[in-house]
Amino acid sequence: MTNEKQPFLAHLEELRKRLIVCAIAIGIGFVISYIFSKQLFSFLILPLTEVLPADSHLIFTSLPEMFIAYVKVALIAGIILAIPIIFYELWMFLAPALYQREKRYLIPFVLFSSILFIAGALFGYVVVFPYGFKFFISFATEDIQALPSVKQYFSFTIRLLLAFGLVFELPVVVFFMTKIGLVTPDSMKRFRKFAILGSFIMAAILTPPDVATQIMMALPIIILYEVSIIISKGIYRKKEE
Repeated sequence: MTNEKQPFLAHLEELRKRLIVCAIAIGIGFVISYIFSKQLFSFLILPLTEVLPADSHLIFTSLPEMFIAYVKVALIAGIILAIPIIFYELWMFLAPALYQREKRYLIPFVLFSSILFIAGALFGYVVVFPYGFKFFISFATEDIQALPSVKQYFSFTIRLLLAFGLVFELPVVVFFMTKIGLVTPDSMKRFRKFAILGSFIMAAILTPPDVATQIMMALPIIILYEVSIIISKGIYRKKEE
């Protein structure tokens, strides 16, 4: 009984150490980001302020709201800065379960996971946000003025940025699922129609209710799915050889 518990406790101890490293990395990123929190927040609201009428501005309705917003911006930016370390610690935690030849994927895993996450967030910010916010602001009239809240705007945009970042991780996830045998190219092809449907459902949930914005989110998901099939096919061919 003791021998069975020991490996489990050892895994928990290793997980605790790696989580501490991640927390320290995020903490350092937070401190650095907080110094520039006002500039970061100004950058975050830029897609909205560019489409707001000249007499409209973001507002905050409670005294600590802006301070909390700056803290949250710094925290999210700190997490983004720490992403390479987070992925590295995740890989090192999983490494004991991998074959020696699979451990050489460490650098590509950390590199591509980080690049894809940031690319997804940037895609949402640069491509989707301007059209989505223009759609929302279009409902303003002479009698109804847009006065978006800082708190609501922050929650909405961060949720979308994280969603885009995670969705863009699909090729990396499929790569490793194919490696361990949970996914095959044929199963992905059979699931393609459901993936396309799911892409539009996700886009409908996460984006404003206009067709153009939903297509702009669903289309990259579908493209990433097709790229993932190609990746899975290449990995599966190597496994068969």
